[in-house]
Amino acid sequence: MSILSVASRLFIIVSLWLSLPATAADYRLETLAEGLHHPWSVAQLPDGSFLVTERRGSLLHLSADGTQRTTIAGVPSTFVAGQGGFFDILLHPEFAANGLVYLSYARGDAAANGTAIRRARLADNALLDGEDILWVANKKNTAQHYGGRMLFLPDNSLLLVTGDGFDFREKAQDSSNELGKVLRVRDDGSVPDDNPFHTAGSERIWTMGHRNPQGLALDRTAGTVYLHEHGPKGGDEVNIVLPGGNYGWPAATYGVDYSGAFVSPFSELPGMAPPLHHWTPSIAPSGLAWYGGKRFPAWQGKLFVGALVDKEVRLLTLENAAVVEETSLFSELDARIRDVREGSDGLLYLLTDAENGALVRVTPTRD
Repeated sequence: MSILSVASRLFIIVSLWLSLPATAADYRLETLAEGLHHPWSVAQLPDGSFLVTERRGSLLHLSADGTQRTTIAGVPSTFVAGQGGFFDILLHPEFAANGLVYLSYARGDAAANGTAIRRARLADNALLDGEDILWVANKKNTAQHYGGRMLFLPDNSLLLVTGDGFDFREKAQDSSNELGKVLRVRDDGSVPDDNPFHTAGSERIWTMGHRNPQGLALDRTAGTVYLHEHGPKGGDEVNIVLPGGNYGWPAATYGVDYSGAFVSPFSELPGMAPPLHHWTPSIAPSGLAWYGGKRFPAWQGKLFVGALVDKEVRLLTLENAAVVEETSLFSELDARIRDVREGSDGLLYLLTDAENGALVRVTPTRD
């Protein structure tokens, strides 16, 4: 057999392997750290180590192998009750140069609280020069539905999702109220001139009509922004979000109230964007990642959705702005998945939600 024939056959074999779906045989799960108290979010630092938020108000620095941990000093005090506490942790796109990190958290007290963003410089395991660059303008007296996920857009503006506060769901349709919205600010908290709304109280609003979003992800190739949110009883959604869009809650929903009564008789309405995908019964989505790395070629361009209720991750395959396939992954962990992230190393990282939560790394078996 000629060298050319061998090379041709090898090319065909490799091409077929790359086109196969990733199954349980294609990955392995490695627990890097345990004993994390209801961890909510993870961010990988340039040196391979991690920042992890615990909902109770702690920010941890874990070594790359997970064997060492340090509690970060200088964090803000937070309102820990119900679903309140620390939420997302995010690095500035130019973190290597400026050292800036962004922490979303519940600020206030039982009588008046809301989601806030603290910006600070990370140095020597401490947050320095910390300041709140955003605090949701409309305070609530409930400890539910904070949203809390953040996302940097390619222009370095920052998105924050806010929940409807549970008891204030009608405010999600109020364009002068910041509950049940996606807010957009510059990286210093100032308001961009090209935000879609300009009346009093609406200046930071980017999209509206959300219930309790806990997932934001950017398709780094196409620039598409994906969001998912909890429905009530059923009606969890994944959406493609566009500035100025109205995503329906509570005027239109595929879910019903916890009593079984209708929230609305409408699942879709004119002028309100229908969901890209929805789940009934609810999977309780938390954590969202668009995968663009090279370590898992079969997963490129797909969405990973953490499922708290079903104790797994849902892998969504997209074609022409539609979900064409849904696959369950990582159910062998038998754990509530709070966060799912693509690391800077192209691997996938999971946080399990428990009093003894864990950071889990997903690697290809071929490694």
